[in-house]
Amino acid sequence: MPDLLLELRSEEIPARMQRKAAGDLKKAVTDALVAAGLTYEGAREYWTPRRLTLDLRGLDARSKDIREDRKGPRTDAPEKAIEGFLRGAGLTSIDQAHKHSDGKKGEYYVAHIVKPGRPTEEIVAEILPAIIREFPWPKSMRWGAASREPGSLRWVRPLQSILCVFGPEVGESVVVDFEVSGIRSGDRTVGHRFHAPAEIKVRRFEDYAEKLERAHVVLDAERRKDIIRTDADNLAFAQGLEVVADEGLLEEVAGLVEWPVVLMGEFDEAFLAIPPEMVQLTIRTNQKCFVTRRRRRDGLANRFLLVSNIEAADGGAEIARGNGKVVRARLSDALYFWQTDQKPMPDFAGLEASADAFGLDLAKPLDQRMAKLDALGVTFHAKLGTQGARVKRIADLAAIIAPLVGADAALARRAALLAKADLTTEAVGEFPELQGLMGRKYAQLQGEDAAVQAAIEDHYKPQGPGDRVPTEPVAIAVALADKLDTLLGFWAIDEKPTGSKDPYALRRAALGVIRIILDNELRPQLGRLITSGDLLAFFHDRLKVQLRDQGARHDLVDAVLAGGTGEADKDDLLDIARRVAELGRLLETENGRNLLAASRRAANILAAEEKKGTRVAPSVDASLFVEDEEQALSSVIDRAEADLGAALGAENYAAATAALAQLRAPADAFFEKVLVNAEDEAVRANRLALLTRIRTATLQLADFSRIAS
Repeated sequence: MPDLLLELRSEEIPARMQRKAAGDLKKAVTDALVAAGLTYEGAREYWTPRRLTLDLRGLDARSKDIREDRKGPRTDAPEKAIEGFLRGAGLTSIDQAHKHSDGKKGEYYVAHIVKPGRPTEEIVAEILPAIIREFPWPKSMRWGAASREPGSLRWVRPLQSILCVFGPEVGESVVVDFEVSGIRSGDRTVGHRFHAPAEIKVRRFEDYAEKLERAHVVLDAERRKDIIRTDADNLAFAQGLEVVADEGLLEEVAGLVEWPVVLMGEFDEAFLAIPPEMVQLTIRTNQKCFVTRRRRRDGLANRFLLVSNIEAADGGAEIARGNGKVVRARLSDALYFWQTDQKPMPDFAGLEASADAFGLDLAKPLDQRMAKLDALGVTFHAKLGTQGARVKRIADLAAIIAPLVGADAALARRAALLAKADLTTEAVGEFPELQGLMGRKYAQLQGEDAAVQAAIEDHYKPQGPGDRVPTEPVAIAVALADKLDTLLGFWAIDEKPTGSKDPYALRRAALGVIRIILDNELRPQLGRLITSGDLLAFFHDRLKVQLRDQGARHDLVDAVLAGGTGEADKDDLLDIARRVAELGRLLETENGRNLLAASRRAANILAAEEKKGTRVAPSVDASLFVEDEEQALSSVIDRAEADLGAALGAENYAAATAALAQLRAPADAFFEKVLVNAEDEAVRANRLALLTRIRTATLQLADFSRIAS
């Protein structure tokens, strides 16, 4: 079966857009082909800084004929109805229709419509111009003389050529001919713009990829990444170094080059006095280079690795020298920021009022920075006051939370007071990504307690699913205080998330609180801090999301919240998570599934009878038992209740679910042998009381009626 090769070549495509754009191209083309009645065996997209490519294999040579029987009006219908039928069916005369009869409505017309299939080249030529014109670039531009014309093509960068060929695996292929904004498709492309700018004629993907490789273009982005990774590792190893891994930078750099050539540069060792994170970020941000470190030694080395897009005649010496010059200039700036932040501020004498209000020591640079943050009066939110006011709230809240998580209250307050101080430093002003980390560095320099240092760095964490969670008690207290203050504040001013809108990242803050609690197995009694039931419900919704991500069923959270946990316990997120986990394990067993069915049956019978006003005995009277199954079920309920009470008291939820599992067999036997709605009113009320005991027992763990089938 034939294959299709498509290449859209343009000027430089931003690296961050390439992967998605290639995927968008594949989806748009394959969706359109399928909609046109074509099938294919496989499709793969490729991308470089200058081209998007689609390799589509096993495509039908033409679309299939479409046959449709379109039913029309009765043969004696009015003339206008018949004319409308003819127009809709594409017929020119009623003689082209056929007469059918169904025996009820009499004779009616039917149009037997045959739409012949079309050659694939024709379909491709029809769909691609619209796909190219409507391509979903995040940002696009017009260019050249045509840009003045209405409806001119927009592309991420000027589109230079379109290659589109179709044909068998062997033999000649044909150009799929179409035109977009003056650019006509063909069978030509060009290689590397410096090493091989001449035109290349191609027939199919294999010779296309092979000829591009000879023309200094590595088409596959994953292969470019492997080349960069391997060459960088080898070059570093030869110098007794190792590359500091950075997958995000590797992805970006692979999108900047078509022919990756890894080179090594260097900078003055004096710059290694700067914190390594600051050195790495400076070099990464400004030059897209990788940093290195000595093998089996702490700290960075004064060598970096850059990726060039050309093979220079001098082996890259001049390129490495030029990059080294720029790196040294940027590191000079970083060193200035680092040193300036350690010195007393030139105007700190005017910060006494803020220092007194917060209990700060103006002899210390980081304290000066916090006093400046307050004195500047920077607004956090119009309805929630300044950053200084927020810091005070966080410090008060951290001192309250500290004893609940085993932390020292004084250290928690101190850490909270300094946690935002680095926002006014030169380093964080240049590199906002270093918030918290630079605060820790400066706190260490002025001799703060190790727990305070850790809390300053970690109080923002976790900021996403892959981020680590604070584990040191003081850091936990400050991190919880930071996130809870955000949630409590925005809830107080009624600025809550709605639908997909969450401008203040409140969902992320709540998930951060939940992860800190669950990962550290904490029970901080959130109810003492959260008075809004609406906010607590928001935590429960986020807990469902978190537990679902860990493999739990969201309906089990509803069941636990509606059942065993009393109102006073619904703020114990760790307890809820443990109950959900054990309930999930129980329901994965046959005993659990059958117990669920039995408890539902009992609940349904009770609900129906209670709705009718049927009397239910206040307690079970063994003297009214008629069947052996009644006695057996009652005895097992007695034992299960005792075991369940002991297990719940010890918070042993595995034992609690095992206690409930005892009910399965006698409950099954009861429902199979015993008629609940007995004619004798007293026997019926007693049997309903027995079912009430089943419902009450299971409710101590969860409301089984909330569990999906």
